[in-house]
Amino acid sequence: MKPMRVLSVVSEIYPIIKTGGLADVAGALPVALKAAGVDIRSLVPGYPAVMAALERAECLHETPAFGGASRLLAGSAGTLDLFVLDAPHLFARPGNPYLSPEGVDWPDNGLRFAALARMAWHIGIGGVSSFEPDIIHAHDWQAALAPAYLHYGSQRRPKTVLTVHNLAYQGIFPRQIIEEIGLPAESFTIDGVEYYGDVSFLKAGLQFADAITTVSPTYAREIQSDEGGMGLGGLLRARSGVLRGILNGIDTDVWNPATDPSISQRFSLHTIDDRSANKMALQRRFGFEPDDSALLLGVISRLTPQKGLDLLLDCIPTLLKEGMQLVLLGSGEADLQDRFEAAAKANPKQIGATIGFDEALAHQIQAGADALVVPSRFEPCGLTQLCALRYGAVPIVSAVGGLQDTVRDVDETDRGQATGFTFKPVTSAELSAALRRARSVFQDKAAWRWLQTNGMSTDVSWRGRARQYAEVYSQIAGEGAA
Repeated sequence: MKPMRVLSVVSEIYPIIKTGGLADVAGALPVALKAAGVDIRSLVPGYPAVMAALERAECLHETPAFGGASRLLAGSAGTLDLFVLDAPHLFARPGNPYLSPEGVDWPDNGLRFAALARMAWHIGIGGVSSFEPDIIHAHDWQAALAPAYLHYGSQRRPKTVLTVHNLAYQGIFPRQIIEEIGLPAESFTIDGVEYYGDVSFLKAGLQFADAITTVSPTYAREIQSDEGGMGLGGLLRARSGVLRGILNGIDTDVWNPATDPSISQRFSLHTIDDRSANKMALQRRFGFEPDDSALLLGVISRLTPQKGLDLLLDCIPTLLKEGMQLVLLGSGEADLQDRFEAAAKANPKQIGATIGFDEALAHQIQAGADALVVPSRFEPCGLTQLCALRYGAVPIVSAVGGLQDTVRDVDETDRGQATGFTFKPVTSAELSAALRRARSVFQDKAAWRWLQTNGMSTDVSWRGRARQYAEVYSQIAGEGAA
């Protein structure tokens, strides 16, 4: 029997181009699915970084694309098999995939990602004879029009899966975009792509995908509520029969403390004592006195209200009083950046902040921090706490979404299963209490070592998760072609 053929449609993909966890998933999941026997290729925009990384490119198709010429290229980049939408008028520009160098949305983002979804439609209806997919797997709003294009077409089509990585980003554009992107006028209804008088790309995908997944079981439940659904809770409740939460994994080859070239001292579950050298190196990097008795907290995050870092700022007095240290790596809202930099300037021996992103430093924080703090107000899955488990950094997290699904609180389970600290409700008072609990347990070195070894023994890889995606593909493909 021939393997299942899947076209993954995504707006960013690690290690080529990355703004967040979506890219990590898009880069790692195909590799795991191949190991599970799935024939998968990824369709991505032809950003400059993608064009530079593409190897053995072959032009399969040329077509106009919303104001300019485009080509569909096939090639590879490392272990990734790619289709690339090469449309220079849409993608050959500076900045990240969604924002100009000035940090504002590109005004034609609707056209840019409608073009990506429309190319997925072209491939889906047989536009590439050498690869006719059984499944189109669209990720987030940037790819979510693909199920709508297929729904409103008259051709026999593959089945579709939409994965919601973060419901807060919905791809909302003015009504007049309907004509520009080639959807029929009748699509602008409450049962189509209409959303409070505008067009929502994400709603379109939620409406028409044959299966919907999101990145943790708890988040799948949360988004069906009026509060967590962010305007789409009713639709998600109506489609609950096709909605499933599948936890993200991480690439355990990239995130492997035994082989990591970015850290000062490599270590494993069996040589965990060697980990202490990374803590000392991290303390020195941030100008702290090396002190094994100080609980060293790490944060690797976007600085936004969602991530709850304002709550951590409220806890600075607790942190200082308890003799803790904090190192932060991240960027985002200017006010939060300024406040963390000010806290570091005022307390240089206990707080350090690096604004921006540095992949090597992210690895060093995971390897050297005693604990990783993730106080998100909502969190679809989260990847940093999975990396923390892998590296022996004990997670301190809010009990929401995938954080709740992946961290077992020391006070709510037996010692053999505990991996960290959770808190709820998501307030500065509860976070402060969790930090104090962590400090208390940290003073018991044997108990802390239990938490570290339990975390490092946890399977955070894509192996089991990829099999769950393969099950979704097989289930909907078995229902017959549409």
